[in-house]
Amino acid sequence: MTGPTENSNNIPAKALLLLGCPEAPAQQAIALYLSHQLRTQGSDLLITGNPSVLNLLRVSDPEKHYIGPMMVLEKCIEEIVEKRRDADLCIVCAHNDAAIAYAATMHHLLPKSRLVVVIFGKDPEPLAASIDFPCEKIVEKAVHNPMQLKAKVNEVFGWAASRT
Repeated sequence: MTGPTENSNNIPAKALLLLGCPEAPAQQAIALYLSHQLRTQGSDLLITGNPSVLNLLRVSDPEKHYIGPMMVLEKCIEEIVEKRRDADLCIVCAHNDAAIAYAATMHHLLPKSRLVVVIFGKDPEPLAASIDFPCEKIVEKAVHNPMQLKAKVNEVFGWAASRT
């Protein structure tokens, strides 16, 4: 694998969106938003997570206006380990310790990729403080309402002027 590649607009050529357990409703909204933004800007995006979170996305967007290809997380990790898949950008949505562990896994499996961990939930600060590997962090108290989380995502990715 080589280092990150971007198109002429500094958009990552290949992006990976890793979703945690679908307990917090804000994750669904932010996942659809991230998928829409990245795909609209030309990224080849793969969404990965457990079957429940992927099925929620399928039901939420049956005509795939916002989502694209999806893969169960274990299969995605297997492909990364076998060097059959890589990403220039990896975004991990995390609201529990298990998702932070997956973010650490991505840090080690994709060391040249930009890693952004979106940390949310009722009390995201302690979870964010538990991260002991290099990454960009977006931290926001969000369980049901994703609007402040969306605003922070917009800032980090330079979409602040976006009205969508």
